[in-house]
This record gives sequence, structure tokens and C-alpha cells, in this order.
Amino acid sequence: MSIMRDPKMESPRVALGDAILACLTESPMTGYELAKTFDASIGFFWKADHQQIYRELNRLRDRGHVESREVVQTGKPNKLVYTLTDEGKAALRHWAARPSRPASVKDDLLVRMFALDNVDIEPLRADVMARLEHHRDRLARYERIISKRFPDGTAPPADLGKLLNLRLGVRHERAVVEWCEEALEVLPNSPPATVTPIESGRRKRKT
Repeated sequence: MSIMRDPKMESPRVALGDAILACLTESPMTGYELAKTFDASIGFFWKADHQQIYRELNRLRDRGHVESREVVQTGKPNKLVYTLTDEGKAALRHWAARPSRPASVKDDLLVRMFALDNVDIEPLRADVMARLEHHRDRLARYERIISKRFPDGTAPPADLGKLLNLRLGVRHERAVVEWCEEALEVLPNSPPATVTPIESGRRKRKT
């Protein structure tokens, strides 16, 4: 027996096109500028490589969600600047009006922790230390962005969502940093030696 699903009850997955439309709400951009924007902002929570972005821009243009304008440059190749159209704005509003879906977690480090008594401790400690440095670096990066873009801790309405995202990023990275530090404190430096007691009654008798 098949089960009918109510599309109104299903949460949409973020498509790359939606993320690009969101980026273009800031200003018209070239494909290169979009890729750089992903690397420095949306890329913190939505990953895409540069080739994926260029391919998706073509699809968005075919749908009428963006339009491109060629800009003539002296001494270097001309560039295409992409602008969000009214149809693109409507598509973004339609997508954003639907309920979001909580992110799922897939972390192989946590799987290793789950099986802690069956894995080698030293490689695990090294892994946690690498994670610690990664999240310390990201925490510092978020804090620098906040200090630079929102020095007084406030934002105009157009940038309020960006500030809230950054604050969430800071809290998340700080929590992971604290977890890594706790893990390194409580994990043993080396696996404990296993002592096998000599069972009574198994000693050889002298003849």
C-alpha cells in the first residue's frame, strides 16, 4: 500500500539556486564575485564550489530568475554581471515562506567517540586536537567579521539576519571549542595497560 504524502507537510531542502538568489539580494555580482561571497559568508553554512555556482547561474537565467549584462573591460576579458529579476525575488520569497528543515548531523569523530573503548586513543586525541584548532580559527574569523561589520553590535534591518547568523556561528564554535578542550582533558594520553591476573590452581606442581 502506498502512502500519500502531503507536500505542505514536507520541508524544502535548500537548493543552490536559492542560496544564489539570496546572495544577489545584496547587489548585482559577477560569477566570480558570487563565488567569493560564498567563500566569505554563505559558504559558512552552505557549501558550493565555483563550477557549481556558474552552472546554476545559467539555470537561473534560463528560468528568468536572474538576468545578465555584459560589461566591457579594457585590457581584460569582458564580464557578465548578474542581477536578480522580479521573478527571482518572487521565487526567493516563495521558497523562504516554506518551513525550514533542521540540519542533520553526520560526524565521524562522534562515531569514534561512541566506540571509544574499541579505538586507539592516540589517533583520536590527534583528531580532536585538529578539530580544536579548526574551530578556534573559525571562531576568531567570525569575531573579526562582527568587529569589522558591526562594531557597535547593532545592524540595520537589511543586515540584521547576517548579524544573527554570525552570533549563532560564534556560539556554536565556542561550544565546540569547549567540548574539544574537555575531551582532551578527560581522554587518557595512552591506552591503559591490561593486566591479566594469574589464575590460582594453574601453577605447575613440582615433581
